[in-house]
Amino acid sequence: MEFSIKSTSPEKLRTDCLLVGIFEGRKLSELAKLLDAVTEKAISAAVKSGDMEGKAGTTLMLRQLAGVAAPRVLLVGLGKADELTLKGLRASFRSAVKALPAGVENIATDFAALALKKVSVQQKAAALAEVVFDATYKVNAVKEKSVEPHALQSVNLLLEKSAQAEAELGLEQGQGVGQGVVLAKDLGNLPPNICTPSYLGKQAEKLAKDYGFKVEVLDQAAIEKLNMGSFLGVTRGSEEPPRFIVMQHLQGKKSQKPVVLVGKGITFDTGGISLKPGADMDEMKYDMCGAASVFGVFKALGELKLPLNVIGLIPTCENMPSGRATKPGDILTSMSGQTIEVLNTDAEGRLILCDALTYAERFEPAAVIDIATLTGACVIALGHHVSGLFANNDQLAKALLEAGEQAGDRAWQMPLWDDYQAQLDSNFADMANIGGRAAGSITAACFLSRFAKKYDWAHLDIAGTAWKSGKDKGGTGRPVPLLMSYLLAQAAQ
Repeated sequence: MEFSIKSTSPEKLRTDCLLVGIFEGRKLSELAKLLDAVTEKAISAAVKSGDMEGKAGTTLMLRQLAGVAAPRVLLVGLGKADELTLKGLRASFRSAVKALPAGVENIATDFAALALKKVSVQQKAAALAEVVFDATYKVNAVKEKSVEPHALQSVNLLLEKSAQAEAELGLEQGQGVGQGVVLAKDLGNLPPNICTPSYLGKQAEKLAKDYGFKVEVLDQAAIEKLNMGSFLGVTRGSEEPPRFIVMQHLQGKKSQKPVVLVGKGITFDTGGISLKPGADMDEMKYDMCGAASVFGVFKALGELKLPLNVIGLIPTCENMPSGRATKPGDILTSMSGQTIEVLNTDAEGRLILCDALTYAERFEPAAVIDIATLTGACVIALGHHVSGLFANNDQLAKALLEAGEQAGDRAWQMPLWDDYQAQLDSNFADMANIGGRAAGSITAACFLSRFAKKYDWAHLDIAGTAWKSGKDKGGTGRPVPLLMSYLLAQAAQ
């Protein structure tokens, strides 16, 4: 995908389609007014006829307008002018790109020039670039006939020359984030017989080669030497060997403490001996979306060459039932030395993450953020709109919440109070791996917090936001935008 900025007369621009904004109340955007003047009021005629009322996300295609070089002009509803937000602009632009007919290879629009309160040209350009990657995404389906890629090849933003430098920076950031989201989606959408722990290890090595990262992919023997007994307890029932992936993007000063991202990488989750119901179990291939989001962030970091030190840790394995599998009642010894009574083998994500959180200590991090499709309880609490956020540091929580708002990839902070810790009490070990049905997402976070006491830490429960079910089934790439918004803010400090 190519992005460029044009300041030429729109009516003379040779492009397959011009995207033109219309507000509710029959109010034309500046570009619409300009085209209306050179087309003998063709735009206003379409609006007055009622064919385009300006409601957000609606579209109307006009063809072969006299006086316009582009063969198509797509009118795009933006809603009420005084209520337009960056979120609304994203949604309308996405609808417009989705509405493009087959064969449209290049488009032009003035959407980055639309006035939004407290939103810069850079933010608008970045958002539009991200939307293009999202709206044109094709699932990497395993089919006899290859899925045809989207025809769209280039996007031109129509802007005054004075705004071009700012827009170019935004486009660069938006493309980096967009490509990261695409990688996260691709990995999440792969079937579990392809996307195994070994496959993820090879993808990490490829990513490192492409962008010059440091990478280690530790096998089972190396994991055993690290005494990661909790992690190994989860993988025990599977024929697929586990991997522990360590990626290092070291583009900051040597004195700069790194941000560590820890991604849950369960490539398939049957629940183990605590077997899940069969219905919808196919969706448990998405239980590695935390890991996929870390891959996506590293893709974006490589594209943008951010001057930061960022470490990615991915414990990855399958959770399967077999004669060797961990049983309810077993006690595991974690890398930290703390013992865990396994009351439910389907609460396995926290068992692999806790050892990775202990491993993170060696980097003396500025902050550690783990990302995991951890609990169905979080979906019950927050639905599919926002990710659950837990943190032992209020400043870190605030920075992540603000990053999510900026990126349109929101989170909501949940309590992490000591009151809940007692639910993890065990008669036979230092703790149990579950705390009962009540406050399930909170007690899961409380469990992880016991392994994150030596640094500032946050936990993102993305069980409700990492993928969609039903007709639009597939990975969403979240929370790559949130994480990149946070890292871009760190780089700007």
